[in-house]
Amino acid sequence: MNKSRALTTRLLAGIIAWAAPHRSSCVRFESTKTDVAWILAAMLFSLHGCGFSANSPPQPAPGRSARPINSPVASQDEVGSSAVGMSSLKFAERPLGIDVRYSNGSAAKVNSIVETLGGGVAMFDYDRDGCLDLFATGGGQFTPQRTLEGLPSQLLRGDGVGNFTPVIAGLEASRYFSHGCWAADLNNDGFGDLLVTGYGGLQLFHNQGDGTFLERADAAQLHDPSWSTATAWGDINRDGYLDLYVAHYVDWSFQTHRACNDPQGGQNEICGPKNYSPLNDRMFLSQGDGTFADVTTAVGLVAGGKGLGVVMGDFDLDNDLDLYVANDTTENFLYLNRGDGHFDEVGQPNGVAVDDAGRPTGSMGVDLADFDGDGLPDLWTANYEHEIFGLYRNLGHGQFLHVSRTTGFAAIADQFVGWGTGFADFDRDGDLDVIAATGHVKRFPATTPVKQLPLVWLQDNGRFIKQSFPANTYLGTPHAGRGLALGDLDRDGDMDVVITHNDRPLAILSNETVSTSQWLRIHLTGRQSCRDAIGARLGLKLGNQTVWRQIQGGGSYLSQSELRPYWAIPTGAKIEGLTIHWPSGQTQVVHNLLPNTTMFIIEPD
Repeated sequence: MNKSRALTTRLLAGIIAWAAPHRSSCVRFESTKTDVAWILAAMLFSLHGCGFSANSPPQPAPGRSARPINSPVASQDEVGSSAVGMSSLKFAERPLGIDVRYSNGSAAKVNSIVETLGGGVAMFDYDRDGCLDLFATGGGQFTPQRTLEGLPSQLLRGDGVGNFTPVIAGLEASRYFSHGCWAADLNNDGFGDLLVTGYGGLQLFHNQGDGTFLERADAAQLHDPSWSTATAWGDINRDGYLDLYVAHYVDWSFQTHRACNDPQGGQNEICGPKNYSPLNDRMFLSQGDGTFADVTTAVGLVAGGKGLGVVMGDFDLDNDLDLYVANDTTENFLYLNRGDGHFDEVGQPNGVAVDDAGRPTGSMGVDLADFDGDGLPDLWTANYEHEIFGLYRNLGHGQFLHVSRTTGFAAIADQFVGWGTGFADFDRDGDLDVIAATGHVKRFPATTPVKQLPLVWLQDNGRFIKQSFPANTYLGTPHAGRGLALGDLDRDGDMDVVITHNDRPLAILSNETVSTSQWLRIHLTGRQSCRDAIGARLGLKLGNQTVWRQIQGGGSYLSQSELRPYWAIPTGAKIEGLTIHWPSGQTQVVHNLLPNTTMFIIEPD
């Protein structure tokens, strides 16, 4: 790309971001499938009030402290055991007006392990009107003929201020008992496609660009009859097309189904994963023509696993995509990319296969983020009860150290079963906090309830303080939580949360925490890289500090969060510039960034 074209691209990105405060709502329009037409449409509608960028930030309350008051530290195991009083965070559950719930088939009283996993939710802008939409999987049911059948999923169109309307788009019906969902632009046409996992097979919904979807898993040669759970999209061989990692769970069927008894009352209980053999994961490589090839053996995947969570990112900062797989009761996998799409599994020698006592954990949710600001992406897993949730600090070169005890997470070890999870700066103080959905898998758990309180920790200089919330709020009430996704649903400059459950409709939590901080969100469009720029690393320079984000594949649990990187900019901090390491290998530096906007940046040719 020549200098004049590069300058034009950067200027257009700035114009779109500048127009942000002048728009009022999202509008629907027909986007073309070329970059030039997309840019012109963005300029036109932004100047006339379309929602390509977020609103101006809310007016802060005078004198608000950026951090909660912390309790004194007594010992390593007690770090972050509680907050003094109620949390400074404010989340309001937004009424949806319709019943959007995941059905796990428990009404048939089969008491199978299939009923335990739950479903997920995806945040993505399916119609490219500038507003995040939601897709929630529907689950399934057991038939009297001893088969499993899928139940309808739901697509909800967002209006950019937190309201959602159900739409019929061709992806409601489910061929299988569904679990997770992930959005990505597979053919680089500008429209997000959708993958759904489940018991029996994969479903791939191709976005037609007109508000409808067409199911094309068979046409794409995504043949996978195993029990699929988590996935991650990413371009593992850097050819510009997204490839797919699919995790599988255990070998359950009506033929292998077992009856387990509650050890206390003798009642019929669900058998756990240790009662079943693991299934092997798979890797599908894009052929660039809309089809995929199964390259599981060729790329170096190992057998076994019982996978429930997958995250894809550049862990060792060598400009290729690596993989971390959270396995349930077996050692977690760490796959480091050799640079050509072939992997070495190094979880055990690199410190992330087990906990600090050398034991495999019941890992479900997973995330990747630089929590300590040293420029290296760290790993996080939400685990089973009587286990410490896993925070693994990146030491460089793909080596990690388990640091849950010294950072405050050991305090909740005996109480919770963790599922969907993620890092986010909820209080906009400049560092990353953590949230996790919780809920038991057993019908009659011995020491903890089925419904459990969601977990939120605020970070304070590298230690995490568990928050308390009023009993009449969602975060102060027990639930059977499962999937969790993060994103700015109402475009007010903070991170909102959506959580799915096994026992009630999904919850939309609007972040209403007041802050004096500014913010910045970046929307990348790849040209040589895949269009979603999955794998890109972005460093925002604030004064003499650079704060890094990655656009990752997968993450959380059965759910897709917003792909656009977000930064809170503490009061007094000045934006000096943004460095982008594109998946293609290019490095781009952008200046003149505007706070309190979503800026669109296009990869140079």
